[in-house]
Amino acid sequence: MNKYSIGLFALLFFISCQKKNVPYEEITSLSEAYSPQEAKDLMETHCYLCHSPSTKENEGRIAPPMIAVKSRYLMDYNSKKDFVKAISNFVENPTNEIAKMHGAVKKFGVMPKQAFPENTVAKIADFMFDYQIEEPTWFKEHWQGHGNDDWTQTGKKVIVVEKQKSYDEIGLEYALATKKILGQNLMGAIQKKGTLEALVFCNIQAMPLTDSMSVKYNAIIKRVSDKNRNPNNKANTEELVYIEQFKKDLAAKIEPKPVVIDKGEKIQFYYPIPTNTMCLECHGKSENIKAEIRVKTLKLYPKDLAIGYGENEVRGIWSITFDNKK
Repeated sequence: MNKYSIGLFALLFFISCQKKNVPYEEITSLSEAYSPQEAKDLMETHCYLCHSPSTKENEGRIAPPMIAVKSRYLMDYNSKKDFVKAISNFVENPTNEIAKMHGAVKKFGVMPKQAFPENTVAKIADFMFDYQIEEPTWFKEHWQGHGNDDWTQTGKKVIVVEKQKSYDEIGLEYALATKKILGQNLMGAIQKKGTLEALVFCNIQAMPLTDSMSVKYNAIIKRVSDKNRNPNNKANTEELVYIEQFKKDLAAKIEPKPVVIDKGEKIQFYYPIPTNTMCLECHGKSENIKAEIRVKTLKLYPKDLAIGYGENEVRGIWSITFDNKK
């Protein structure tokens, strides 16, 4: 398993809700269909686990930062239409043949294919073309060192309007941050010891790391399922209701929205954890899981229920409880 695949394997903890991809030709003008802040949020939600601008250049990076993607594609496409189309087509079906970032492919491997909510990739690419995006402190020197003298990022600056976060935004922030810390530590375990040892990592470290994020945010952060692997991740009666709701939404091609329940002094937040291809290595149909992975799983979790999934199914949900600030 190459490094880039390892990074996507980490998404088994939390994959953003997915829909069937829409071919680029069906995407119409987007400039007036979304706000820059919406597109920025989409990029941070869907891209930053692997393409984070905050990860150091040589410490745990599993994919180039998004500014590198923008800069490389601008070298070949100076019209927004072509730029958006090229990025959309690559994400739709990533291959060596159409890859532009050959150095990144050599280092990390080709980006594994995955699904995104409708128009998400096009909105992100459209935003990248028009606006400046966050860049690591090391990037300019790195990019100029590859023959791009006097490089300056193109685009308008995003004007961020400060506003009080809604409870669904707070819940997503907690979920995404927890996903990131779990993913980074899982990737480190796989890189150092291999895929099978990732199961040991999950068995020993996943719950303590999640608990540490609960302490950080003064919240109760859980990942729960109706088909749990760890008995501590078993969904309660209320959680089961929302797991079923999210299953119906996903089956109906409806992009699930966060569920926020006001319980007086506390807010209860729910959000789905769908599967993708990488999740199925450990959570797919039993006949498709490698024998050594299944043997190791049952050794660690003798009562494991978390298999039998197909792609883009609800494997569980984030269940997060935090203070009601009103």
